[in-house]
Amino acid sequence: MPNLTDLSTIRDLCARYDFALSKGFGQNFIVNPGICPRIAEASGIGPGWGALEVGPGIGVLTEQLCQRADKVVSIEVDKRLPALLEETMAGYDNFKLILGDVLKVDLRTILREEFGDRPVAVCANLPYYITSPILMRLLEERLPIRSITVMVQKEAAQRLCAAPGTREAGAISYAVAYYASASQLFTVQPGSFYPAPKVTSAVIRLDIHDTSPVTPANGDEAGLFRLIRAAFSQRRKTAANAVANGLGLPKAKVLAALEAAGLDVRVRPEQLTLEEYCAFQAALAAEMD
Repeated sequence: MPNLTDLSTIRDLCARYDFALSKGFGQNFIVNPGICPRIAEASGIGPGWGALEVGPGIGVLTEQLCQRADKVVSIEVDKRLPALLEETMAGYDNFKLILGDVLKVDLRTILREEFGDRPVAVCANLPYYITSPILMRLLEERLPIRSITVMVQKEAAQRLCAAPGTREAGAISYAVAYYASASQLFTVQPGSFYPAPKVTSAVIRLDIHDTSPVTPANGDEAGLFRLIRAAFSQRRKTAANAVANGLGLPKAKVLAALEAAGLDVRVRPEQLTLEEYCAFQAALAAEMD
């Protein structure tokens, strides 16, 4: 098997397959040989498991997953890569490549047809420019996956894993906490990649909740997240001002809802917990009836 973290091997493969790294696809190949085994190990994937990977590149992480899982399915959008991956992954009969956009393919059908009853985990080095859309699709569709272990930009990792009700939290922190338990595992320096990005990376793991830790008012998940996004749309304002402006509601109604929920009318968006947003949502619905 070729050493896929060796720079001369990477250059040879790229030359033979006329492959140039694409900034548009956010392609940076991992050249630090210790990183991918560590990511794969952190995912908890082992015998009896299925692994779903997004963006395999030339297969550096993929081969580590193939050494651990019963089956690995990688989704790749770059039409130039299948021929190259056919060579680099030739030694693994438990590998399957699906050419397509992870934001558009039928993930539920893929998981059912490819993995059957096996437990499945997602493990990937995500393209940084579409980290949030990919993660939110994986979470919001409530797919039959146990966990998501991914490498993302360090700043994104901090926001994704921030606890609701803390200064570091953003709207996406609340969404992640609603669907999963998040933890930052370790950072990865720019020199671990070719070409080296300008940012530090970090590996995070999201363990999917069996049931969400809170219940939105009237079971309206979409409404809860509209409220949270509105609150964070003008982060420097109070939650009352941001929600009134963001949702086009009378400020007096918003203030009354905050009071009815037992919350400080001067509270900032990041100071509220998930539970408090649910109480705010319920009170707001009552005020608007």
